[in-house]
Amino acid sequence: MSDWDGIDEFAMVAQTGSFTTAAQRMKVSTSHVSRRVQALEERLGVKLLARTTRTVRVTEQGREYLSQIEHVLSALQEANQTLRGDIAELSGPLRISAAGPFAEREVAPVLLDFVEQHPRITLDMDFNNRNVDLVADGYDFALRYGVLTNSSLIARKLVNHRLACVASPAYLKRHGIPKTPQDLRQHSCLVTSNDTWLFQDPDTKAALPVKVSGRLRTNDIPMLQEAVRRGFGIAYSPIGNLQGLIDAGEAELILQPYEDHSRSHWIVYADRHLMPRHVRAAIDHLLTIFAAQR
Repeated sequence: MSDWDGIDEFAMVAQTGSFTTAAQRMKVSTSHVSRRVQALEERLGVKLLARTTRTVRVTEQGREYLSQIEHVLSALQEANQTLRGDIAELSGPLRISAAGPFAEREVAPVLLDFVEQHPRITLDMDFNNRNVDLVADGYDFALRYGVLTNSSLIARKLVNHRLACVASPAYLKRHGIPKTPQDLRQHSCLVTSNDTWLFQDPDTKAALPVKVSGRLRTNDIPMLQEAVRRGFGIAYSPIGNLQGLIDAGEAELILQPYEDHSRSHWIVYADRHLMPRHVRAAIDHLLTIFAAQR
């Protein structure tokens, strides 16, 4: 038995969180994967995976072992790809989850340029607001916006985004202009994904969270824009979503000294030891194109 036996199977189970899914990905039986992982654990004398009837969890020793072998697995994959000529000509399917005007107007054209440069790559880009499970749903990576919480995903910052607080001239004439974020509690606010808006003290840079409410809640940007235009209330969103209204005189910037500067768009992906080279190249391409905006 080789020292290598069981390593691929363990890494795939750790990545997918399932013996069954790992077996499907590797096109072998579940019992084969289980036997190989068990033999690896016995050979090493440690428990790499904690199993129950419903779940599989990587143990602390398993996580440490995985982090040490990932670069070896990655190097082996690149060596194999070199022999097959994949480095000279990138190929394969590229499946991405994204949503919002920034992804539609700025990221999508960059990805089309990338795919145009590599004719053997196919692109499947799903524009959906739901928080997809990258591994279970089969996505290579996703574009996400905001302040990310801790997770098992790898996150790379793509761009920083300025937030803007706006309302129509008619709304401000009727209800007055808020002078501080706390004044928003007396106003009708247009809520998107979160009814706690985060501002920043202009002097101390401390966070100023304000819970808001209003007549409308939506995660659709065109509807948000139309609600601002009609004077339904105040919106707080990345300025790219509102710039057209501002330029047309249909919305006015307010509370500018208090704008939060901590929001960003991120590329997120699973911690895969076998990320295909064309996926890695697509991520690097995006990071290079948008480097000036970070």
